[in-house]
Amino acid sequence: MTEPNLPGDRASIPLSDLTKVPAVTLGFWIIKILATTLGETGGDTVSMSMNLGYLVGTAIFLSILVLLVRWQIRASRFHPMLYWATIIASTTAGTTMADYATRSMGIGYTGGSLLLFGLVLASLFAWHRGLGTISVVSVKEPRAETFYWITITFSQTLGTALGDWLADTGGRGYIGAAGIFAVMLAVVALLYFRTTISRTLLFWSAFILTRPLGAAVGDFLDKPLDQGGLALSRPLASAALAIVIILLIMLLPQRAGSHPGESKP
Repeated sequence: MTEPNLPGDRASIPLSDLTKVPAVTLGFWIIKILATTLGETGGDTVSMSMNLGYLVGTAIFLSILVLLVRWQIRASRFHPMLYWATIIASTTAGTTMADYATRSMGIGYTGGSLLLFGLVLASLFAWHRGLGTISVVSVKEPRAETFYWITITFSQTLGTALGDWLADTGGRGYIGAAGIFAVMLAVVALLYFRTTISRTLLFWSAFILTRPLGAAVGDFLDKPLDQGGLALSRPLASAALAIVIILLIMLLPQRAGSHPGESKP
């Protein structure tokens, strides 16, 4: 199927073909968690292993993110590799931004988590106020896509701060923090299958929770042994995660799809 050339042609294309995000399936969540883990190890590779610092790392990843978001918005339909590259850019930018805010600016994990949670809520509020919905099924035109990627970037940044807060300030360690977030995700999944709670609310809850889960796993992989990590090479861990993600994108069904909240707002 070729892309339509005339604006009028788009009216005959099903909504699922116009939606610029993938169908929300088990494969989506697997790749999302791996992408957030890569965001942690990749962000740390640039800011720590390459010793460029959080501010320079943020400038690099934000620049890449802006370019990819512009490309994503200009695309006429869903492209799996482009979409997941943009997700990874948002999560690496989120890692360096959160570390800069909580460490370099000195507001701490608790302050950073509260600030970023407020920004996520503000973004969702502005999105809903402007378009009347925050359902991902609406992500098929530039304004909705802009809100979508702003919200995602804030949520990725929040996840990094939240993961660090629970692991360090909360004293749970990386494995303990990962376990807690995994249980919370399981609860959200149970609510999805057993209740009629808004599917849109459950989607965003799960989306946000995957980020601190990935952050905790990423830190467990690359932090020193005396800090509770495995001390793996950050660049090698990042490369391995990237390869796995690419293989999964190629092997798992990747199609544009409607949000699970389309029938249940």
